[in-house]
Amino acid sequence: MKTPRTVLVALLAGLALTACAAPGDGSADPSPSPSTTGAAPVTSQPDPVPSVTPSRPNPTWKGGPSTPPGVGGTTITGTIRAGVEPNCLLLDDHLLVGGPRDLLKAGAKVEVTGRPEPGMMTTCQQGTPFVVESARPA
Repeated sequence: MKTPRTVLVALLAGLALTACAAPGDGSADPSPSPSTTGAAPVTSQPDPVPSVTPSRPNPTWKGGPSTPPGVGGTTITGTIRAGVEPNCLLLDDHLLVGGPRDLLKAGAKVEVTGRPEPGMMTTCQQGTPFVVESARPA
């Protein structure tokens, strides 16, 4: 009587492990292999990464004249404050992304030119991301 129970337990354990197998791990691939069909294997290639070409020349960072905002650009003037997370800087509820960190510090009065990017993901939990194109002391 113990042998049928042992076999039954082993069979159920095998079925449970088979049910836990992830799809696509090769354990239950019903498609024929390329060697049996005579076709060349299909390989997927990553999507090409688009190159980014700046629409304007490099901005002036250190105290030089600010450049006029580009299309969709904005200029904000005020005092920078530290965000809740480390290395997060806010200016009028905008999260400053990029720019010269030697000029952009908490407590500094600055004029920054750039564009808001509300859909940008950041590690900072506050402010609307604002990509800095140029900055100067105010």
